[in-house]
Amino acid sequence: MSTLTQKDVEHVFESLRKGLVPERGIDAFAVGIEKQRGELHRQLDLARSGEGTVKFLRGGYGCGKTFMARLALLDAQARGFATSFVVVSDNDLKFHRFDDVYRKVLTELGTASCSRGALGDVLDRWIGRVEESLVAAGEDDADPAFDAKVQKRLDEDLAAMTGGQAPQDFVRVIQTIFELKQRGEVAEAGALISWLCGSGNVAASAKKAAGIKGDIGSRDALDYLRGVLEIVKAAGYAGLIVVIDEAETILRMRSDSRHKSLNGIRQIADASGSYPGMLWVLTGTPEFFDTRHGVAGLAPLNDRIRFLKQGRFASLRQAQLELVPFDADRLRSVALRLRELFPTSDRGRLDQKISTSFVERLVAEVTAGFKGDVGVVPRQFLREFITQLDLVEEHAEYEPMSEYGFQAKELSPEEQHVLSGASLVDLDDQVEGLVPAEDVW
Repeated sequence: MSTLTQKDVEHVFESLRKGLVPERGIDAFAVGIEKQRGELHRQLDLARSGEGTVKFLRGGYGCGKTFMARLALLDAQARGFATSFVVVSDNDLKFHRFDDVYRKVLTELGTASCSRGALGDVLDRWIGRVEESLVAAGEDDADPAFDAKVQKRLDEDLAAMTGGQAPQDFVRVIQTIFELKQRGEVAEAGALISWLCGSGNVAASAKKAAGIKGDIGSRDALDYLRGVLEIVKAAGYAGLIVVIDEAETILRMRSDSRHKSLNGIRQIADASGSYPGMLWVLTGTPEFFDTRHGVAGLAPLNDRIRFLKQGRFASLRQAQLELVPFDADRLRSVALRLRELFPTSDRGRLDQKISTSFVERLVAEVTAGFKGDVGVVPRQFLREFITQLDLVEEHAEYEPMSEYGFQAKELSPEEQHVLSGASLVDLDDQVEGLVPAEDVW
């Protein structure tokens, strides 16, 4: 089991109490997914070696797509990657708007030392490495001309890394950020870093200082992402992994937006190989991948990433990585891991009251409450289990074996779907054609 700090342990249990996937510490109770995790490690190795690649995580509700995606990010950071975790939303992320995608990726950019909004830190690390290399080559960092030499090297490295294809505004902003930092104008430099992250709320005065106008547009977004990727690697990171979670949200969009968003995913898949050191991971349900309203309705994308299965066997190395539903044994194993991890003042008492027999009963009752569908119960099961741990810890007289009884409550739409049989996604039934127009990255 991983060695976690007390802060990490508290974060794990607070998240599970709310029915959320923790952002860290989850490797301590990751069981039954060793093969799938190994395939994502293989993808990281490909990215480290200079490949650009994309992987799709496929699974129904309760299969642990978000858990696996979060785990992939933690594994990536442990291997020296920068990461970004983006959740598809029909409110603030229109997937066919590439400037939206870019903004979200940069907003959520993180590293092992900076969990979010890490571009400023990445830039500082890159500049620091350039300064160190110049000093190692015999330059004097006390020389008044040293900053000019650093900036010259930054410009040369940026041109070499991007093949001279970086947008001119991108280059000017990097140059100006360096100049502002050297003058101690931190707030002004921060404003330009915000602009570089895709913010549309940067003052005109800050833009004027860098000689730029307007904001990063949809058609330029991938060129900017290429520049950021190269800076991430120049700063010493192995590469960049970007998770796009809950792609099935696209199914709830209007048909025109849905088509364009699917086409955007196609363009990401097609372009992924030209971004060395970058791994895209997109999660979605079988409904997203297999119906005509989703990937199956866009032939160029479906042909590239179609899921293939021979009986009950599927290769882990194909474009879609299948996550299978939980079973009773896996639920039991997760519960026992969490019991071991739970902070308590009396370990013997906790283990005696939350016994293996009680865990097995809890698995049976929660599963029965969802019509025997083990795959859909993990969120409810974990919330119930954490509640029982809390009650035993807080009340000396509490006896879970005699007082506990499961009743489904605070159901998500997916859980209501299992109990009622109601439609999970309300899709229009109109006949849909090809996308008539598209933005090109």
